[in-house]
Amino acid sequence: MSDAPNKPPNEFALIQLLPNMMTIAAICAGLSAIREGFREEFVTAVQLILAAAVLDGLDGRMARLLGSDSKFGSELDSLADFLNFGVAPGLIVYFWVLQDLPSAAWLAVLVYAVCGVMRLARFNVSDKAKDSKADAAYFVGVPAPAGALLVMLPMYLSFAFSDAPILPGPLIAVYMVGVGFLMISRIPTWSFKKSKISRRNVKYFLVGFAVVAAAVLIHPWISLVALCVAYIGTVIWALLDQRRR
Repeated sequence: MSDAPNKPPNEFALIQLLPNMMTIAAICAGLSAIREGFREEFVTAVQLILAAAVLDGLDGRMARLLGSDSKFGSELDSLADFLNFGVAPGLIVYFWVLQDLPSAAWLAVLVYAVCGVMRLARFNVSDKAKDSKADAAYFVGVPAPAGALLVMLPMYLSFAFSDAPILPGPLIAVYMVGVGFLMISRIPTWSFKKSKISRRNVKYFLVGFAVVAAAVLIHPWISLVALCVAYIGTVIWALLDQRRR
């Protein structure tokens, strides 16, 4: 009798492990970002979170491309997302401007982290539900990576226009709580994964992407501010579009 066809393989090609290696690298980036924030190297800390976001956007697609996606990789990716986008950004902002404020500022960090883990848990449940009828063109609430980029917006503003925080600490704490609530809200947000572009518009999209990439490399902080504002605009547009439909 032959072996069972569903028996797991004893060996993996090294390239099949690449997606999980990218996820591990993202975890290392998130942990290092916390360390750099504690050392008050805030520019480096933010850059590491951005690197983790890039790796997060690539690992899943790489796994599907290589046919190496698995439940283990999915769970590992979810845990990495909680660390990199639910814990690290809040701690970095706390070390940056909130740690000298009263205990209520720490409460803002806790609220943001709890909202982040609830957002990820809801996404995991809805993603596994076979009878989900959610509109594939939209997420429900702001995704955790986008929430992490938004919560650091005051830091981008300060890096771009001033050496010191340009917003008062209490206002930043309130803003952090607001971003957390956006993640667990029922507000529809545009799903870039499901977006499609007609063949005749591909060349324009690629040129636009090149312009944005060049802007981020040349003027990173101003570009990140503009991208955050543009993303908030897409959230408002998606909300209006859903209500209209």
